[in-house]
Amino acid sequence: MKLLIVTAVSEFQKEVLKQFKKANIEAFSSSEIDGYKNGNNLVATQSWFPGEKGGNESSMFFSFTDEEKITDFFSTVREFNNKMETNNPIRAVVLPIEQSI
Repeated sequence: MKLLIVTAVSEFQKEVLKQFKKANIEAFSSSEIDGYKNGNNLVATQSWFPGEKGGNESSMFFSFTDEEKITDFFSTVREFNNKMETNNPIRAVVLPIEQSI
């Protein structure tokens, strides 16, 4: 078992869900996050007014799943990222799980 973590801008949330389905990853969690590309923009967009957002609306997904499913997921996401016209690819990382209960 491994931990799959995926981030994407909100516009690609449905695409990530589609890729999970293709890879037969049925159990996962998600959260809305703000994404930032570099430290300079973060400093420039901080405001005295907390209602103003500085980051890009993004989503983070994570799943404890089998390596085989992760391999399938990476394959379909690579294909998607290679065809995209924006500079906001779906990003994914895999972490090993040493112990779990």
